[in-house]
Amino acid sequence: MAGRPRGVDDVVILRAAAEVIGRLGPAGLTLAAVAREVGLVPGTLVQRFGSKRGLLVALAEQSVKDADAMAGRARERHGAALDALTALVTAWLAPMDAPERFANHLAFLCLDLTDPQLHEHALAAHLAQRRAVERLLADAAATGELRAGTDTAALAGSVQAVTAGAGLTWALERHGTLAQRVAHELRTLLAPYEASGHTTAPHTTAPHPDRPRTPEEA
Repeated sequence: MAGRPRGVDDVVILRAAAEVIGRLGPAGLTLAAVAREVGLVPGTLVQRFGSKRGLLVALAEQSVKDADAMAGRARERHGAALDALTALVTAWLAPMDAPERFANHLAFLCLDLTDPQLHEHALAAHLAQRRAVERLLADAAATGELRAGTDTAALAGSVQAVTAGAGLTWALERHGTLAQRVAHELRTLLAPYEASGHTTAPHTTAPHPDRPRTPEEA
């Protein structure tokens, strides 16, 4: 029996699967398409994941692991916890940086919502992201970036809701980039909770979503 090809870790294959999802959507995601993305034969992916469903489950499980790792890296790279939070949520949405790619990922979410097994794993990834957001908000409260008494657990839920809504609104309106829209909406949400003298640094220069775009922004 052929062994596992060296140098191609599962995480590389799962990233390739996420890329195929964004580019081709549910109809285009096959083990053969993912195998071509990483230069393997489909049989290798069958050995590792068993089926397309197994690949999707593994991708959801990896998302749980990534939530903690990405939050840690964001915190290391930013002096302020709220700036790390903005960087984190925009990083999570980075694979959906074009409306068509956003639509393809959204189509897979619809599958997650109707398939009990896939829903279980998607929910685990969602809750892992919630914990990562809550930890950064708690850090912001502890360092005085947020007002004393801020309910960081409740605010974490609002951050996730605003992030998801900002993505969908951006995909419909198509003003600026997804990163700009998410950063704008996140700053708007957090502003009333920020301690006096602290302002979350913008992730990128973002036009107001209601302002007409310039030719350079279009």
